[in-house]
Amino acid sequence: QALSNYKATHSQGPNFAYDLCVRRVKPKQLSTLDLSNWEAAGNAAEPINPKVMGSFYETFSASGFRWNAFAPCYGLAEDTLLVSAKPKLTDPVLCTIDATALVEKNKIVEVSPNETGVRAYPSCGQLVCETQVAIVNPETFAKCATDEVGEIWVLDPSVAQGYWERPEATKETFQAYIKDTGEGPFLRTGDLGFLKDGELYITGRIKDLIIIRGTNHYPQDIEWTVQQLHPALRPDYGAAFSIEVKGDEHLVIVQEVERRTQDLDTEKVINDIRQAVSEDHELQVYAVVLGKPGNILKTASGKIQRRACRSNFLAGTLDVIADWSEDPQLTSKYRKLQQEVESLASQVKNS
Repeated sequence: QALSNYKATHSQGPNFAYDLCVRRVKPKQLSTLDLSNWEAAGNAAEPINPKVMGSFYETFSASGFRWNAFAPCYGLAEDTLLVSAKPKLTDPVLCTIDATALVEKNKIVEVSPNETGVRAYPSCGQLVCETQVAIVNPETFAKCATDEVGEIWVLDPSVAQGYWERPEATKETFQAYIKDTGEGPFLRTGDLGFLKDGELYITGRIKDLIIIRGTNHYPQDIEWTVQQLHPALRPDYGAAFSIEVKGDEHLVIVQEVERRTQDLDTEKVINDIRQAVSEDHELQVYAVVLGKPGNILKTASGKIQRRACRSNFLAGTLDVIADWSEDPQLTSKYRKLQQEVESLASQVKNS
């Protein structure tokens, strides 16, 4: 509404903000909005979902919003914010790649959008000013091949000197050198991605990557699959992560349920989640938690704090509506029963 009222040309928001607008706008509001002056709809701070972009355009094109107004970009505070951006009023660039090649071989194999088993990634634009980017293997520090996903390293006059009074963290993050060439010092971003035809693409975060049986899985892809299954599952309020069980990594999904939901068949929803993840990602789910709003913590910029959610799951402190696990001892019913038994034992001991 503010963009319409003030004929604003630039506005920035993360992916979930565009999704929220689509879900909250009323049909009668669309005819009262004028978004024709909007020239740069910045999209950053979290993985960009092309389906959300499409839904936003389909919804607000009636209000004058243009497809070429979308302006995906990428940056971080350590580089004084901006690394790459899409040129003004040019169509967003999408790269569709083979999902199997990505998760199993970490390879970029471009395919037709009409094929099955593909992933679409929006470009975050072209490098700005004097910025240089290298795609590097985060374990060996060697440059990746042009068709490989790796960590995004940045070399730029805008990179900060380091973290205040944190010399070890500064050396690790701000003083990285490429092993095979000695180039540097680079800023390690902790983000994974690739460069193609001068465009920068982001696939995920190193610390959030789920590795099961040697295969890489991006949590945002699994979370999206889950949240499309039922209107009661809150968009952008789910977390997929792995836990170690007997030496192996297993997948856990925590998903918030809309506050006003009534008479939800939780058993069916949990079974649907397990089946959908198995079919779409070839993964067996170890545990599912359907929780009340407030379980999924986010950063100030809207990023899901998956590590915090994992810690709360393992500690049994999530506010659970219903859950399931291959290990019954991880379910809320078992934990509640265990607490009751311990309480009774304490009462008997003190009587």
